[in-house]
Amino acid sequence: MEILVTGILLGGTYALIALGLTLQYGVARIMNLANGETLVAAGFIAFWLFTSYQVSPLWGLLVIAPVAFAVNWAIYVWLLRPLVDRAKNQGMLEVDSILATFGLLFLFQGLMLRSFGGAYVSYTFLAERFTIFGSPYGLNRVVAFLAAALIGASLWSFLYLTRRGTAVRAVAVNPHSSNLVGIDVAGTAALAFALGGALTACGGTLLSTFYTFNASMGVLFTIKALIIVIMGGVGDVRGAVLAALILGVAETSVASLVDPGLTLSATYALFILVLLFRPQGIFGRQQT
Repeated sequence: MEILVTGILLGGTYALIALGLTLQYGVARIMNLANGETLVAAGFIAFWLFTSYQVSPLWGLLVIAPVAFAVNWAIYVWLLRPLVDRAKNQGMLEVDSILATFGLLFLFQGLMLRSFGGAYVSYTFLAERFTIFGSPYGLNRVVAFLAAALIGASLWSFLYLTRRGTAVRAVAVNPHSSNLVGIDVAGTAALAFALGGALTACGGTLLSTFYTFNASMGVLFTIKALIIVIMGGVGDVRGAVLAALILGVAETSVASLVDPGLTLSATYALFILVLLFRPQGIFGRQQT
């Protein structure tokens, strides 16, 4: 039971990160290799706000999320939209976007190394015991999970209860048909990319409350987010959440029962199994 609860608490935070990449790749059609750098940058900003000004990471979200939204909007409009406009097909867009965001990865990583150095950092936030089913857990992990669940619920409400959210889902399904019914595909893609960046930043902020990180760890989280997105089915929010929880439980199980150093190996093993037996993802449909 302890492994299951710990895995779910971790997976809830992973879900936010994966939802960010789901919107960017599933809606905007951009494979953002700098997604993990957004997460780490948010963690560093939360660390700086807390240690320098005693601002709670939860309050810090009110600053970090809008900043991440604005930065990702600017990246899409100024850097990525020209690639979208010139791409003759989806394959060309994927190659161009991978190369462009690969460059952003190193740019952001260099800026973080220059600003914060290469050492691992952490800070103490709500480091108290919280009992669930008779077992103690870190209160910071519980609060991070609840905050992630609230943000995830807000995203679901936006996607399924608003006209703009319906437009986002329509573009995710078929951008060409969406254009025929009057949806601003370019504007919706920019919104999805910016919103995805904000969600990833929220995930990084919450993760920083109980995780030790450094400026070079972004690629690790990008890989995890990509695995979750593919496991859940590209563009499927439900699948991303379920896959994130599965990954969290799998990592916790391996760390607790086998060896903490093998958690990444377990992640890859799970990914390979999905590719072999259900390549369309948990909720994806088999292509005919």
